[in-house]
Amino acid sequence: MAGAKRPPLSYQERTYRSAQQSGLTAFAVKMAETDLHILASVAAQDQALLAVAKVRAEIEGYIRQHPLFLSSLEPLPLDSAAPEPVRAMLAAGLAAGVGPMAAVAGVVAEAVGRELLRQGQTEVIVENGGDIFLARTQPSVVAVQAGASRLSGRLGISLRPEQMPCGLCCSSSTVGHSLSFGRADAAAVLAASAAVADAAATRLGNEVTSRDSRSVSRAVGLAKNIEGVTGVVVIAGEHLGAWGDVELVEL
Repeated sequence: MAGAKRPPLSYQERTYRSAQQSGLTAFAVKMAETDLHILASVAAQDQALLAVAKVRAEIEGYIRQHPLFLSSLEPLPLDSAAPEPVRAMLAAGLAAGVGPMAAVAGVVAEAVGRELLRQGQTEVIVENGGDIFLARTQPSVVAVQAGASRLSGRLGISLRPEQMPCGLCCSSSTVGHSLSFGRADAAAVLAASAAVADAAATRLGNEVTSRDSRSVSRAVGLAKNIEGVTGVVVIAGEHLGAWGDVELVEL
């Protein structure tokens, strides 16, 4: 499951894990490796904790019956009998060409966020180690951290209300906890599904095998062919590539 260290993405209307300017109430929820920072209309720690427990139990129960789900770095077949979060992870892995656990942080963030929305929250942001599910009624900016790149912390991804709810997830070889076999300082992906965004970010990060424009362009080109991806930003050293429905703003 996912634990948060230094995040490659962070909500910009606040310092990391603080919400003075967001107009939302901030609270944290932790369970085993899961460490969520949540911004919502009102505090709802108990409801969020129950949602975390439910999604973790579904994923962990499936792993006990299907151990390959935990360890595979390759896509696994769809399983119509699996719980909803597991089905989302399997589908995301197939779409992006990675193992299903590449989508775990995104699927947990979205499961918790959507449960809070079902329980009456009007706005919610759930951050799981820098992988984010957002549902807001006003424009929002997410800052992109990119390791030692001079672009790190200087660019943000601006989201319009009509783009949300959505997932915005990032893979990095130099920032945060995520497993990456590439050299990207940041591969950030926007998708309606946070599971797809998470899995695709892993795939694109792996595609950046060197910090040059050719490698960045290859990753951006690949993003266009991953079903469900609506936008991408890739940073490697001094090189940046972007595609789709993403608006970059200077911070």
